[in-house]
Amino acid sequence: MEASRTVIAIYVPVAILALVWAWKAVNLLWLRPKKLERLLRKQGLQGTPYKLLTGDSTQMLNMRMQAKSRPMNLSHDIIPRVSPFLNHIVNKYGKNPFMWIGPEPRIVITDPVLIKDMMNKVYDFPKPYPNPLLKLLASGLASHEGDKWAKHRRIINPAFNVEKLKIMLSTFYVSFSDLVYTWEKMLSSDGSCEMDVWPFLQNVTCDVISRTAFGSSYEEGKRIFELLKEQAELAIKLFFKVFIPGYRFLPTSESKRMKKNDRDIRTSLMDIINKREKAMEAGEAPKDDLLGILLDSNRKEIQEQGNSKDDGITIQDVIEECKLFYFAGQETTSVLLVWTMVLLSKYPDWQKRAREEVLQVFGYQKPDFDGLNRLKIVTMILYEVLRLYPPVAMLTRTVTRDMKLGHLTIPTGVHLSLPIGLVQHECELWGDDAKEFKPERFSDGVLKATKGQVSFFPFGWGPRICIGQNFAMLEAKMVISMILQHFWFELSPIYVHAPTDEITLKPQYGAQIILHKLSV
Repeated sequence: MEASRTVIAIYVPVAILALVWAWKAVNLLWLRPKKLERLLRKQGLQGTPYKLLTGDSTQMLNMRMQAKSRPMNLSHDIIPRVSPFLNHIVNKYGKNPFMWIGPEPRIVITDPVLIKDMMNKVYDFPKPYPNPLLKLLASGLASHEGDKWAKHRRIINPAFNVEKLKIMLSTFYVSFSDLVYTWEKMLSSDGSCEMDVWPFLQNVTCDVISRTAFGSSYEEGKRIFELLKEQAELAIKLFFKVFIPGYRFLPTSESKRMKKNDRDIRTSLMDIINKREKAMEAGEAPKDDLLGILLDSNRKEIQEQGNSKDDGITIQDVIEECKLFYFAGQETTSVLLVWTMVLLSKYPDWQKRAREEVLQVFGYQKPDFDGLNRLKIVTMILYEVLRLYPPVAMLTRTVTRDMKLGHLTIPTGVHLSLPIGLVQHECELWGDDAKEFKPERFSDGVLKATKGQVSFFPFGWGPRICIGQNFAMLEAKMVISMILQHFWFELSPIYVHAPTDEITLKPQYGAQIILHKLSV
């Protein structure tokens, strides 16, 4: 009898716990998704039916692999290749369809009015909490919400004010001069050379970020970049798997490698930060690189708020901000530059006009801050490249409570996707020539080109617009100006047009260019 009671005492709680967990699993993986699906369809939205566990992830992955298996014609109608599943469901269900990432529904929002409303209300429509494995790539300011985001933004802002950007120009010039010198050394006796410019542009933007982030420690910074580059490649492999419940807890080779890389990156950054703090205390450290500005701004924040360390950001926060600046700053600028060179190769008349403007403003001298801000044609070209080939194809937002967005009621648990590429290619917003390269559409600025709508947002929009936007544009203007001062270039016959979304919009097979020395 006593034994029976013991068995009951042990197994009944276990059975109850198992039933509770089973109910939670059923609710998470079936009941809740189906309820959300009914709520969305009730509002007139159309989309894919929910599939247990994976949602649309399997089809997304298959369509992505199929699209990547073949290149495309040299046109700018890139959405079918870059975002094949998105292109498929928009064509099938209309401009605001919903899809499933695992058990989570996502509504695609393409209306500029709704996009503006959503991106202005940063507290009502926050970013989704990133998966822990994907957070190993980079988090920092881009992933913070609420008061923490506001504090980090305030502390980081000084690094990107006009005076600091002017100082950083000299650093840009060192890196870009090295690039020009390298290319000149590669030219054959006839003054030309065929090369893949993509790795060179990746390396030079890495060098710029390393120098502007860590100053004299930039060689150490470049080693960190190599690890972050590998993190990005691993993150791509994991992207379509992490939405399977429990997958992130499995000790896969990718997850183990990402965790090891993260430890190595943190150790390296901690060493750099500790050295810098000691040098700053001794009055021996420069304060004009990102790390110096960040640490100095953080100290001022602590002093102004009452000398409590809780008023500033932690060393771990500084590490995350350095990782983010490194990854986001290098990635976005390098892809902007590679597509700019591809398009200027395809459209020699625009290359000629841009060169004439650069030579009129600078001659063959070092580009300066005021002159870069006067480059109207170069700016128009960069905007049009960003419109047709945005570095990031999609932004995502969510809700923490039921929210109204226009005529829609967004239930808790629904995510919202803002397809930058799709919106910026939309003929109803940009005209019948939306998929053509026409920089003249920006001749009177972004406001006139968009008719005041939020239909151009390669750096985001609203209060959370990319804090490094001016840094990236200044960097891009300078390197393009210096390239145009020294070379003219055309597409190689072996160039294969294959833009692909690998976190940012990269050329899958590189960018083969024939470079020619400019006759002075």
